[in-house]
Amino acid sequence: MSVKVRTGLPERVPAVTHLPVSLYAEIFEHVPDAAFFVKDTAGRYTAVNRSLAERVGFQRAEDLVGKTVREVYPIDLATRFARQDEAVLRTGRPIIEKLELHWYPRRKTGWCFTTKFAIRDDHGQIIGLVGISRDLQVPAGAGRIPAGLASALDHLEAHYDEELSPTSLAERAGIPPVRFARLIKRLFRTTPSQLISHTRLAAASRWLEESQKPVAEIAHACGFYDHSAFTRAFRAATGLTPTQFRQSRRDET
Repeated sequence: MSVKVRTGLPERVPAVTHLPVSLYAEIFEHVPDAAFFVKDTAGRYTAVNRSLAERVGFQRAEDLVGKTVREVYPIDLATRFARQDEAVLRTGRPIIEKLELHWYPRRKTGWCFTTKFAIRDDHGQIIGLVGISRDLQVPAGAGRIPAGLASALDHLEAHYDEELSPTSLAERAGIPPVRFARLIKRLFRTTPSQLISHTRLAAASRWLEESQKPVAEIAHACGFYDHSAFTRAFRAATGLTPTQFRQSRRDET
């Protein structure tokens, strides 16, 4: 089977690639620190690697085929994953390197980078999605993220609307600020301040797409207490003002 994935990249980059799904699934059989999956428009798995199957309690990849996330994950994870899938299938817009909580092997909770693309047929119709969630590990063979840092990242994801600073996150992680900043830089190729801003902007984009709340209210709910500063940061990150971004999503539906 060969499918097309529209990447959403600029036109100067080839935007359509024929993907032999069976080949990709076979390749990812040899990548135990990543969960690979293909789903149909109903959210059912049509191809997975063994790593993903084992993470959700199956011994063989084929045992997961035909099931949905709601059948194999806890309700909180399943709801989040299903919403992501629905957005990709509805709009065709990819999810790129989203930092999120996922399951590591043996159902241990851990941080992953998730990417999802819509699959289109020869007529441009969306017929499914393909994705991968890569386990986030401390570089240079140092093992997985320390528990303190994972706790700080979890706190950031849940409390981005509160007053946060690199120092406060370092304190929550139990790591000296300088070492905390270096670790964040190595892991995410960004500074702690930029990571806080990125988390807030990601949340704001979801609010803009999924709610009818005024932009100023969304800004405040996402930890931006200056409306103009929020607009500047959002435009720098997306190329659109919050209002333009919201309208573009409506135009796609």
